[in-house]
Amino acid sequence: MERATQDETALELLVHGVGGTTPDQMLGDPRTVRISGDDTAAVFRRTEDADAERRPDDYRGKPVPEAYVWCNLTSGNGSRALWLLLLPFMVVNLAHWMRPISRHRRPLVRTYGLLVRLTGLTLTVLLVAAACEVALDLMAWQCAGTPECAADRAWLGFLAADEAGHGGWWSQPGRRLALAALLPATLTGLLWYLSHRTWSAYESQQPLPHQLDAEEEETTRTALGRPGFWYGRRLVARLRAAHTAAGLLTVAAAVGASAARHDRRPGGPALLDLLGWALVLTLVLGGGAVVWVVCRRGRSEHRLDRKLDRALVRGLPLAALALLVLTFVYAGWSRPGWRSEGRLPGDATFGGIALVQGLLVIALAVAAHCLYRTSPDARTAIRGLGGPAVAMLACALGGVMSGGGAQRVADWLDGTQGSIAGPPVLLTWQASVIPPLLVVVAVLCGWLGLRTLQRKRREMTKVLLDYPGEPKDSARTRRIAGTRARAALTDRAPLLVGIISAVTLLLGAGALAGAWLTEKVPAKAVQGTPDIVEGAGETSQALGSWLIGFGFILFVTWGRRAYKDASARRTIGILWDVGTFWPRAAHPFAPPCYAERAVPDLTWRMAAWTRATSATGGHLVISGHSQGSVLAAAAAWQLRPSVRRRVALLTYGSPLERLYGRWFPAHFGPAALTSLHREVDCWRNLHRPTDPIGGPIGLRGDCGPQVDRAALKDPLAYGRTEAHPLPAPIHGHGDYQADPAFAEERARLLARLKAVVPSPRPAATEAVTPAPADPPDTAG
Repeated sequence: MERATQDETALELLVHGVGGTTPDQMLGDPRTVRISGDDTAAVFRRTEDADAERRPDDYRGKPVPEAYVWCNLTSGNGSRALWLLLLPFMVVNLAHWMRPISRHRRPLVRTYGLLVRLTGLTLTVLLVAAACEVALDLMAWQCAGTPECAADRAWLGFLAADEAGHGGWWSQPGRRLALAALLPATLTGLLWYLSHRTWSAYESQQPLPHQLDAEEEETTRTALGRPGFWYGRRLVARLRAAHTAAGLLTVAAAVGASAARHDRRPGGPALLDLLGWALVLTLVLGGGAVVWVVCRRGRSEHRLDRKLDRALVRGLPLAALALLVLTFVYAGWSRPGWRSEGRLPGDATFGGIALVQGLLVIALAVAAHCLYRTSPDARTAIRGLGGPAVAMLACALGGVMSGGGAQRVADWLDGTQGSIAGPPVLLTWQASVIPPLLVVVAVLCGWLGLRTLQRKRREMTKVLLDYPGEPKDSARTRRIAGTRARAALTDRAPLLVGIISAVTLLLGAGALAGAWLTEKVPAKAVQGTPDIVEGAGETSQALGSWLIGFGFILFVTWGRRAYKDASARRTIGILWDVGTFWPRAAHPFAPPCYAERAVPDLTWRMAAWTRATSATGGHLVISGHSQGSVLAAAAAWQLRPSVRRRVALLTYGSPLERLYGRWFPAHFGPAALTSLHREVDCWRNLHRPTDPIGGPIGLRGDCGPQVDRAALKDPLAYGRTEAHPLPAPIHGHGDYQADPAFAEERARLLARLKAVVPSPRPAATEAVTPAPADPPDTAG
């Protein structure tokens, strides 16, 4: 085997993980300089290494270290705090990528993607409907139409009418609704703007131009290696237009439906009645057009699709906006005898959305189960039902945010006076099922706590075996064993998510049935029942209303703190590090995908280095910690095979198999990771039993030991020794460089790299044969 000589130049490219860090910490030198990139993401070197290419003799036998810093992609300025409002959209987008591995089931793959996209569309409608509930129903319809409520709100005075129905020009219900509709319409416009702006700032980076090598076979590559995987401009633009139009049509329906219902009364003006029916028909046709656009096309991954459907992208939102303006004119027409009483028809709206979401989640579960049966794998989370479970949680988050906002605004407007009807009955029912759900969560947490204690006892025996000959210290042993036991809780997450999602679906169905059958809030619906049932209903409603309001306030407070506090913003950034790795394939208003910037950055850097140093056999080690290891793997897949074989991969604290392999099996399953191992020059992975995120890659056959080093000891020393006179810390997920094994593996990789491109590595014994990459979710 030909080894690299000392005359060759090597590059060590470091990629940090979740939470971010600074270049001086990564490079171990306070003097660093940016050599490429911008304020959002950049590559840094030590100042003394800035001109390393001009001094190759100074780097014989040692690599040139570089640090790729991408943390500002997720936790930069204060505007990132606004992304908390997009949390349900981010979660449903994750469901798209949790599809199980499939074999030759292209129609079913398309169906799965279609169902997730439709679920995402319902979340947009739900969010805008919630804004309409607050602005149109609670403020403009109920409070401004009730003298007792409007009297305490001076800023609503110009909208209010007296008990006889007399008031200013804006006091007519249709005009009040049209004016209040500016709030949800502005929210829709803001979502469009954020989606368009973040695309330009994050995801508009084009991947490295990809030309297939003669020996490259598409059937051996994961979908992450496809030329268009990290460039979804066309789909995002189409979805952005469709969701923007859906939001505007929702506002138009909330304004126009009330006026049309009034005009249909006996003796009403015939012209307005006709216009009302025309408006309803146009809204139905517009909704059908939106659904068609969402269903028509999925992602294009096999090629870099630079085409943009400009007529659709511009025409659909503008047509919806024009219809909204016409609806304002129609609703603002003078109707002297119109009075606002009771509620707007919110129960039918929110009930319809909840019903459609439930049916979509069930259909998605059926599709996921059928896909899983084509290629079952016991390591897949929830037996392939991870996507439907997460989609259910996204719908629940949207419901909590909608109900919480409406409940708090109603309490603020009316307090305890009871002068207005308040939010729809269904929202009260949905809040009332929160306490039973929390009881289930508490039981699960208690069960997990018991299992953790049992595992801790078992780990105490293993700890003593890992540190033989050391004086026993029961407190130290319990601390190490407890850390290991808590780290293992990550592997229980699929069970927890599955049970919570199933219970949420059942409770949501019960809330929907209760609201529709009784048309009363729970406390009134249970009147006349046995005392225990009546007491449970009243307690659940009161506690649920308090909890959903508290959750909404906590959510707003967290966002406000993140806006002002950089450290809190970095904490929230950890959530985005994990949740926004994937492209926006199901929802265009989800937070932007940082990997569509980071992966091309890393790919271009590695390709440029190997190309510039090809005469001397340039090679490199890409070293990724935590989420950085996922970025490193994704970037390696984007390289040409001839370049990929000159790259060594060092991962530590890596979630590639433990999280991504189980939750996203279609892209990080055993076949994909085995293929990566065979296509790079060498891959070594470090992990600890105390790490709650990272773990072994766990490849089968001879591939396993070739990639995974035996679990590292953590702490390095049990007690005080000459090498560690002070107690050694338990590092868990961080500071892998403190372990001597890190330097050993790093040196081993640098010594192994070949100067000459090797021939393809033969298949390892019992290695997983890479399955053909699943087809992209394309339609039409």
